[in-house]
Amino acid sequence: FQYLKRLDQGYNLDAFCYEALSVEGSPAECLQQFLLHCGITDPSWSELRNFTWFLNVQLRDCEASVFCNPEFVQDTLQGF
Repeated sequence: FQYLKRLDQGYNLDAFCYEALSVEGSPAECLQQFLLHCGITDPSWSELRNFTWFLNVQLRDCEASVFCNPEFVQDTLQGF
């Protein structure tokens, strides 16, 4: 949710890193973001769950990768 919210607000996501147990927004805002970004017009709860699970795994792996760390790559992969 935090990544999607910042994406919609135009923030640079390269510098953002999720902080465990941090809470932002309401459950309704969270659901609205997932519905907006999941890519399915009328998703079931199962489809929303799969979307959030997949997104979470991808973002966690991205945060853990040295190749996605802006301090490591500096500006060599700008826009990638």
